[in-house]
Amino acid sequence: MSASNAAVDLVVSALRSSTPMAFVLCGEIMGERAGVVNIGVEGQMLVGASAGFAFTVVTGNPWMGLLMGAAAGGLLSGLHGLLCLVCRANQIASGVAVLAIGAGCSAYFGSPYVGKQIAGFAPLHLPWLPASAAAVLRSFSPTMVLGVAAPLLLGVFLYMTRRGLRWRAVGESPAVSRILGINPLAYRWSAILVGGLLSGLGGAALSVDYAKGWSEGMTTGRGLVALGLVVITRWNPFLTTPVAMIFGAAETLSLSMQSRGVGVSPYLLSLFPYVAPLIVLALYGKFARGRGHMPASLSDILTFST
Repeated sequence: MSASNAAVDLVVSALRSSTPMAFVLCGEIMGERAGVVNIGVEGQMLVGASAGFAFTVVTGNPWMGLLMGAAAGGLLSGLHGLLCLVCRANQIASGVAVLAIGAGCSAYFGSPYVGKQIAGFAPLHLPWLPASAAAVLRSFSPTMVLGVAAPLLLGVFLYMTRRGLRWRAVGESPAVSRILGINPLAYRWSAILVGGLLSGLGGAALSVDYAKGWSEGMTTGRGLVALGLVVITRWNPFLTTPVAMIFGAAETLSLSMQSRGVGVSPYLLSLFPYVAPLIVLALYGKFARGRGHMPASLSDILTFST
């Protein structure tokens, strides 16, 4: 294999690994842009992965798996909205509850599907492209295409539409938004549900397309890592793909080194995808100036006003 082919394979593998993270990042960005923090995205990923894989096994249709995985994540995020927006609970405490419930429900309802395998999605077939480009795109799956398109579409929504401007205004100041005739409660409900749908979709992409299997706790902290990576994106959806690639590239390199028999403990190599984002986050915190366009209302998440 030539060096150029190896580089292309590495980039494609990193993109495949980063796709579930990209969906979760998009969901959390949309939530925090409206002034909502949801640290329960890991639980939403888990129920999305469990439900998505289960429906794919039952129906044989991976698209149905993605749809039901997204629905499961959105349903669980509704609990977060109920606790925060209706019961006025602390967002952090509510997020912890959502994470724990998601982990428990996914383990219970997913137990009959442990060890099962699925075919997943067929490779893309685009015969009208040049042979070299078609060969590369055959390594792509529909979820990878969606993972690249979603940040672009959400970026256009937030920065180029009137509703997106209102969405961001709610995250900056609910009080001012209310004066301008904007209903912060409606936008925050939308933000919570959109975040849940996208994190559930990320979990389904992980089980249905990336791993093509289900195991308890298979997200292994991806949702929690995404909470840190949101800071590096500067709450900008357009930066989601390159930031998610930090995790994807680190995971790909870790797996590659393990397969090559590098003389390092596999337990240490498995930490690399989680250490790399921490290093980048630390460097960002050291050299970044200002709060990086963080929505102003996020500075106070102990009381949730609408």
